[in-house]
This record gives sequence, structure tokens and C-alpha cells, in this order.
Amino acid sequence: MIAPGATEVVITEAFPDDLLPVREGRSKVAVITQPGATQHAVEISQIISRGGVEVETIGVPDRDQAKTIEVVTSVYESLSAMGMGRWDTIVGVGGGSVTDLAGFVAGTWMRGVEVVHVPTTLLGAVDAAIGGKAGVNLAGKNLVGVFWHPTRVVVNTTLLGRLPASLLREGMVEALKAGMVGDPGLFELLESDGLQADLAQVVERSMRVKTGLVVADEREQGERALLNLGHTVGHAVEFASTLSHGDSVALGLVAAAVVSRSKSGFAEGERVIRILKMLGAPTEIHGLDRARVMELMEKDKKRDATGIRMVLVSDIGRPLVAHVTRADLELGLRAIGI
Repeated sequence: MIAPGATEVVITEAFPDDLLPVREGRSKVAVITQPGATQHAVEISQIISRGGVEVETIGVPDRDQAKTIEVVTSVYESLSAMGMGRWDTIVGVGGGSVTDLAGFVAGTWMRGVEVVHVPTTLLGAVDAAIGGKAGVNLAGKNLVGVFWHPTRVVVNTTLLGRLPASLLREGMVEALKAGMVGDPGLFELLESDGLQADLAQVVERSMRVKTGLVVADEREQGERALLNLGHTVGHAVEFASTLSHGDSVALGLVAAAVVSRSKSGFAEGERVIRILKMLGAPTEIHGLDRARVMELMEKDKKRDATGIRMVLVSDIGRPLVAHVTRADLELGLRAIGI
């Protein structure tokens, strides 16, 4: 599969010997990874080093602790110390936070160097690793970022099949979102098979939904915004709580379904909630400060001059972007216990 930005997607059952694309002038590779992916990073570093290039591993924290300006600065310093040049390559090995960080660093180091992503979570594979959006957090989620496409994304389905249920669930939630946005068949697959759904099919179908929208609107001026279904509320909940990205998006999908029923007559909200529960994802959260969550949504980068835009659905596979009022957002928050 060729994704936007000439990204080559390789879905495989084992890491290939030619893990990196051919590139003249490459002499150094920096592998950016996180604690939970260290073993895979070592294997990947060994594969790459057989090609005669110098490989160094740069460790960063897990999850959003990696997506800070301080960590970015530390990685820049490591790249400088190893002499990373314009023709060299950064490889992100880990979950979505690592691919976000690696993409951001690659897009800004020397005004842009090659980046290859090896997602080690299902969430990273179906969402963060493709599409070219990379960013770090400041006052809100991903407020500092760049568009910078990887040249290759390598997805090892054997590795993904060994994930604990919690990490598998996060990716399945993002895949459910993709089904709601553009693939009713994927939605039905998850409704039928849940966490047992075929991973290669889940990854490929989710990627096709995302790449189709990104090809049409790389810089998110229109259609690409549809991929933000569940993220207006989800990002705010994630930033205001200790929940993971996938679990926060699950809550965002519930809120979006409720607002969609009010604004566009969406009648499948109970199906969405039923699937989320089958996956083991949360559909309610209690104890969060509603004012804080509202404040975060009002700072969200998806707002425009006339207010907050939210992705809604009129049916499975039929999304739309609509401006929403504070009352609409409060309706969605009440539905998830906030």
C-alpha cells in the first residue's frame, strides 16, 4: 500500500531484513523508542546495523510524557552529539506518542530528515504512524506540530497479536472510529469479532479510510478533519485525566454519538456503546471538572473564528463537520458522566 506523501506501508508477520528504504548517503540512523518497546528497538537496530550504517538508540518516556518540548530538546541534543545529517534517518519504534515525537523531531531537525515508523501498538499502526501529522503538547494536545510524512511504515502483525488486552483495545477503538467515518464493513467486523478481529484486516482497512481522506486533504483544510471523530471531547478528557488516548477517544465517540443524535438524527448510538463495552473500553467517567474539560475544548486547534467544530455522524460511514454550541458540548459531557 502507498499512503499519502509517498509513504510505503508494509504489513508483515516479521520484521524484514530490508527494513529501511534504499537511500543514498545515509550513514547514521537514530532509533527513538520508549521503555515498553526496548526489546523491539534492539532487534530493529541489529537489522539496520547489518546494512553498514551507524545506529544509536534514543530512549524517551512512555505516552504523553514523551510529547513535551523538554524531551524534544533532549532528543535534538542527542542527534547533534551523534552527528545526524540531512541524509540520515530517524526511526520511531513504539506507540503513537513515539511516532508523534519522532515525526516532529524528523520534520524539524535540519528542516527535515527522513523518518520511518515501526508502530508497536495497534493504536500507532492504525492511526498515529500514517498521515504525516506529528506534534507535541503544550497547553493542550498536539498544539505544536508539523506535517511530515514517513517514507515507510512497517507493521508487524505478529507483534501486535501479542499485545495485552488494554493496548489491543485502544487500537480497536481507533479502528471503530475509522469504521464510523468511512467503512461500515469495518464497523460490522468489530461489532461481530471484537478484540478477536483479524489484525491484518483491521490495520489495512483502518489505514485505507485514513489515507483516502489524507490524499484528498493533506493539510486538514476540509475532509481530513473527519478523522477527528471522537477527538474534540476525547483530547480534552485525555489532557484533564489519567486516561489513555484510546480510552479517551472511546468516551469521545459516546459524546459524539449523543450530540449527533441531537444535531443530525444519528440512531446508532446504542450500537456504538455496545461495541465499546464489548471491547472493554469505558463509556463513562466521573470526577472530572467539567469547567476544565470545557476550557480545553475551547482551546482546541479544531475551532475556527465562529466557534468549535465537531465531527458528527448521520449514519455509520456518513460523517460531517458541524459547529456546535456550548449546550451541545454539555449534552455530550453529561452523557459520559462529566
